[in-house]
Amino acid sequence: MESANAVIAPRLRASWQRSARYGAPEDEVRPVFTGSLDTGSLLYECGNEVLRGLQATLANEPVSLMITDSEGLVLSRLCTDASIVRSLDRVHLAPGFYFAESNAGTNGLGLALADRAPTLVRAAEHYCTGLRGYTCAAVPVLDPLTGALAGSVNLTTWSDQSSELLLALAQAAAGNTAALMLARASGRTPRPAPRGEVFRVRPDRFDPADVPSLSPGWSDALGEVGSALSRGRVVAVVGEAGAGKTALASAARRATRPRDRVLNARPPAPDDVDTWLTLWTPELVKDGTCVIVSGVDTLPAWAAAELAGLFADARREGEPPPFVLTAEDAGAIPEALAPLVEVVVEVPALRFRPDDIVPLARHFARRDRGREVAFTPAAVRALTACDWPENAKQLRRVVREAASRSDVIDSRHLPAEVFSGVGHRLGRLQAMERDEIVRCLAEPGATVVGAAEKLGMGRATLYRKMGQYGIKARQFRS
Repeated sequence: MESANAVIAPRLRASWQRSARYGAPEDEVRPVFTGSLDTGSLLYECGNEVLRGLQATLANEPVSLMITDSEGLVLSRLCTDASIVRSLDRVHLAPGFYFAESNAGTNGLGLALADRAPTLVRAAEHYCTGLRGYTCAAVPVLDPLTGALAGSVNLTTWSDQSSELLLALAQAAAGNTAALMLARASGRTPRPAPRGEVFRVRPDRFDPADVPSLSPGWSDALGEVGSALSRGRVVAVVGEAGAGKTALASAARRATRPRDRVLNARPPAPDDVDTWLTLWTPELVKDGTCVIVSGVDTLPAWAAAELAGLFADARREGEPPPFVLTAEDAGAIPEALAPLVEVVVEVPALRFRPDDIVPLARHFARRDRGREVAFTPAAVRALTACDWPENAKQLRRVVREAASRSDVIDSRHLPAEVFSGVGHRLGRLQAMERDEIVRCLAEPGATVVGAAEKLGMGRATLYRKMGQYGIKARQFRS
């Protein structure tokens, strides 16, 4: 089996190999059925709305339009052609059936979900002969806020139909679905798409010696990683986004081998995977080099399989592995890489390390300004009271902005997000109202009575809104 598209060919080969390993049947589709569908999700609502609009432009065309969840469960199917509907029913490509690679073999939607990349699978490229009468184009839909895989859009037609535009239509439908999901998600801002990048991790990225008072939560994890590396173990550092997984892995490696060169391979955008691999994988065989491969849980399945082979070849007896992996959750490490991992170390989220907040804030401010920056007691109270849902990454952003405005950071220099503990996302109007309340309360000498007058509302109303947004007056006292 060879695709005319050289980029797709290795993905298809890897998918066929996985299908065989899963034991997927080659002659008959036998997918798993469930009687329970999540028809209340934002993906279902928005995807169906987009596909209904697309269906109207494809009247009388033998094309079936589908929405699936992230596990390959078909949630909906729209089609006006009775013949293809009957045919799809015979192979169970219908709502309630799973079409992941593990039970249906190589197919468009299964491969798109496995690799998180737009996919076109034609006729004989299907693993199961029962699907070779179709051509399938599928595109993953990512949650526009978290970047997590939400599901896919799948367009299926007869294999003898022209397929040149099928993938383009699926990509447009997936993009429109994600955009509609964002528009209906309470005005929240989207998470930027990852871009592939490899760069030198220098000591000033995070130097434990520069921040000596870090808590046991951090230092214990640092010691665990260092110990595992010194014993030649393959380590996966896991934890929430922004918690400092790469920084901890880099610090542990430097502590183990101070003279080694440390690189960080950040997760690539789906279209950049080939270039990303070509850029940094040759470094694995160089002496005195360690590559921290971040976010392996976001990698396409074929890329994870490629890395597994490269990692196995790069290990040297009696030497620390020339790579460390990071992921948000150990259970999400790709199947091909999971068997290589010998030690998993979790980095606690910043909210579980409150003693680290001020030392890290001082460190970030000093690094950005090139000199010491002071924090008033009010600023310290505000920083330590915040839950930091985006962890150290958010703290650094907040401190950088505040330090650019003053050498003495007070509560009035901090953004409203630091003072709000609502526990849920705010709409645009709510966020504007919260920000204005914080601005008035943070002014020098401000009182709740004075802020209420300035805002044009009663004191009781202001107290109620402060409670609604989790704002505490004591956070603003100097």
